[in-house]
Amino acid sequence: MQSFDTIVIGAGPNGLAAAQRLASKGAKVLVLEASGAPGGGAGLAHLSYNLDPRVAKSMALAQHGLVWQQTNLATTALGTDGKHLRMQGALGATLSGDVPEKDRAAWAALRTRLLRFAAVLAPLNQMSPPRIAKDAGNPMLRLGMIALKARMMGAREFRELGRIILTNVHDLLDDELSAPLLKGALAFDATLGGWLGPRSPNSVLPWLVRLSGQTAGVQGALGLPKGGMPALGAAMAKSAEAAGVTLHCNARAARIIVEDERVAGVTLADGEEIRARRVVSAIAPKTTLLNLVGPRHLDAGLTTRARHQKSRGGAAKLSLILRALPDFRGADLTDRLLIAGSEHDVERAFNPVKYGRVPEKPGMEIMIPTAHEPGTGGMHRLTAVAQFAPHAPADRDTARAAMLAACMAQLEAHAPGISAMVQSAEILMPYDIEDQYGLPGGQWHAGELSVEQMLFLRPLPGLAQYQGPIPGLWLASAGCHPGGGVSGTPGWNAALAMEAAQ
Repeated sequence: MQSFDTIVIGAGPNGLAAAQRLASKGAKVLVLEASGAPGGGAGLAHLSYNLDPRVAKSMALAQHGLVWQQTNLATTALGTDGKHLRMQGALGATLSGDVPEKDRAAWAALRTRLLRFAAVLAPLNQMSPPRIAKDAGNPMLRLGMIALKARMMGAREFRELGRIILTNVHDLLDDELSAPLLKGALAFDATLGGWLGPRSPNSVLPWLVRLSGQTAGVQGALGLPKGGMPALGAAMAKSAEAAGVTLHCNARAARIIVEDERVAGVTLADGEEIRARRVVSAIAPKTTLLNLVGPRHLDAGLTTRARHQKSRGGAAKLSLILRALPDFRGADLTDRLLIAGSEHDVERAFNPVKYGRVPEKPGMEIMIPTAHEPGTGGMHRLTAVAQFAPHAPADRDTARAAMLAACMAQLEAHAPGISAMVQSAEILMPYDIEDQYGLPGGQWHAGELSVEQMLFLRPLPGLAQYQGPIPGLWLASAGCHPGGGVSGTPGWNAALAMEAAQ
């Protein structure tokens, strides 16, 4: 029978970050991955926007194979008439296209403000949320330091932060801008991967969290690893193994062993038991608590809260193999391409999904990897994140076919003739993502990133400091603070919390 100090469940970015940190401090660590290769949900992503600089530096990812194809990728918002809007630099520092001068000036001011506000909030990402409890000492001290930093922006900016932080994206953009393509691109980005539309209450705060990330030291920049996002997961796996971590793929955890009211190890799907005094779950908290631990080891209140945690996925992943490169009416195919004609188009794409229906015109984030790196056999790949998509339709097969048809219609409208180029097509709906990646509801953040599920409420009240409800159990997935993206931050924070608890 094998024995380790620590077992980490899940070889995604957070599990690998936690494992490498713990192993570098002397722990004997085993990582269990259900699939055939490490990387986890990183394979769903197109781009990097919030890789934790502590993780990149401490894991020496550059020495383990991570090479950036682009570190400040441009975005082109596509117009059906060929009048595109190109946003170059981090968060559209430079605009190229038919944008009124008034909008250019207004966007420059709003962009500066958004990045400043996001930078003020950024330190929250690299700390455990404060405990809101009588015996927690002074839980608000570090939050108070961040509030002081915000106050030092000046009274006017401090008031503005307070005004917009709980407002909605539509109103924020509508107050400042008029150009439909610009507002559509920004509204799409602000709601990407979430279960909310531009008009949804409190939709600005998750956007600020997204904008607090960085690539290669540049806040708000989008990065593309050479070889795509799976290359980032592969580099993290090599770093972890170099630190002494044992990685087992095709090893699905079936149950967390609890003996004498504390963790004792993990039982695999094939029945094998592996013992450890500490288990770190880097998969969704809802799955960990309800499936791996089980309600019999939890109190009734916690079980109920876990069942009711919001985990609705709203994005689908489209993959096409094309016989030729498409023409998006002259757009640069090495850019990130967006189909989001206006903020109203983004909202209209969300409305039917709330009722389990497929939108007629989903918004789309498109990447063509073979525009950066040659394909094989003359073929080209196009991948797209399409939102919004229903996570619980009445008929899954019908919804999947309708979503694929809607996506292809959108592509055809912006790149005439692309349908005839398709060699093969696959679309993963949120329920397919749940089945393949174990993310409840197909929610990419392993739990919705919304105001009521952030900071000391993430993943659930009482579990926000990464320590599970049973001694020896720790939570370290994107479902924990600060949330999703391919960052490694929750895993790294969890490892720091384990060190502090020893």
